[in-house]
Amino acid sequence: MQYLFTERAHLMCPHMCFGIVMAVKRVYEESRIKGAISQLSAAHPFLNALLGYEEKENAYYYRVTNQCKAALLPNDREISGVDAPEITEAYRILTERDWNLFEEGMLKIAVWRMNDRTCFLLVFHHLLADGRGALHLAEELADCYALGKKPDFAPEQLITAKDLPENSRMPFISRFLVDRANKAWRRENHTVSYAEYHAFADGFLKQDAVRYSVTRFDSEELKAIRQKCRENSVTVNDWLLAKMALEDRAEKIVAACDLRDRFGFYRKGALGNYSTAFSIEVKAKEKDLFALAKAAHEQVQKKISDPKALFLVLQCYASLNPGLLDAALIACRGGFPSKAGKFIGGMFFGFGAAAGHSVTNLGKIESESMEAAFFIPPASPAMGKTQGALTVNGVLTVCSCERTSA
Repeated sequence: MQYLFTERAHLMCPHMCFGIVMAVKRVYEESRIKGAISQLSAAHPFLNALLGYEEKENAYYYRVTNQCKAALLPNDREISGVDAPEITEAYRILTERDWNLFEEGMLKIAVWRMNDRTCFLLVFHHLLADGRGALHLAEELADCYALGKKPDFAPEQLITAKDLPENSRMPFISRFLVDRANKAWRRENHTVSYAEYHAFADGFLKQDAVRYSVTRFDSEELKAIRQKCRENSVTVNDWLLAKMALEDRAEKIVAACDLRDRFGFYRKGALGNYSTAFSIEVKAKEKDLFALAKAAHEQVQKKISDPKALFLVLQCYASLNPGLLDAALIACRGGFPSKAGKFIGGMFFGFGAAAGHSVTNLGKIESESMEAAFFIPPASPAMGKTQGALTVNGVLTVCSCERTSA
């Protein structure tokens, strides 16, 4: 049985869904789509899972069943391409309510005819996977559907406290504040139930408006960007961070970071959370894009080479009482009476106001099965603007989600 650990931070937090849109090089055939999803669920046990709960320990786990819980949502209408408004509208509808994970699975798949192609919208709950895990799942689905390639079985094994490096312990002041909050939470002696959170989240999502926009850089444009990046000894990811800093006057940006190569037990395709995040700070007065990119590059390299900085978020999740972690958002937004939860939600996670900025870059892939694809990032309640980047077959697509209500 696999218990939520770092994944628990995504359990009682609204807007913890994200999407991958892909055009697959095969004509629409519903029976074949169903067969590909069935093969995918046989390879990934969490696709058959609902949420389970042990009340005595206040512990949540993946309750794996013997049936696929991914929901297939076919559409009768044909669309013109991956930029069709029907896709973002379907995403909005699917994410405007909080999913009850005790009763429904963690993946929903909408599909459309698209000329002689098939368009997929995969909407993931963050409990199922992080961005890189979701992308791998999308690649497997595309290859299975288009080419008949059977997905490889991937045993699920989540990160646990013992897997975090010894030299990644939180700094003393962070440990002190977490310990104090944990003691305050125990004195408060209460628990946020899933039903309480679920009712709160539905109301939150009805009022929390988010708009989405997509920007595409074709192969020639991306070649030019990469050339400039090489000349300045920075990466495309550094460029994305600098571009957000410049255009949005953001002095602090949260960057997601993949950790799969840090854990020897990881098996390719395994689901769950294998990512972390850290913030970089840039000078708002700097107007040169590549000067900002160089500053971002220096900070990113420093963070990923320092275990205390790289694993800080995961160590925080590991150190907090799980019930207190559940209370962080809802207490901060007035839905649950907890001073400890409000403190942690505001001080550590920025839930007091949707004022942050973040970038998640899933990197680049080459795909024989996909014609085009892009990543819709989760609209964390701590962020005013989030960008998700993905490069497929030499084309970079950036999807921005921007909060229109705070």
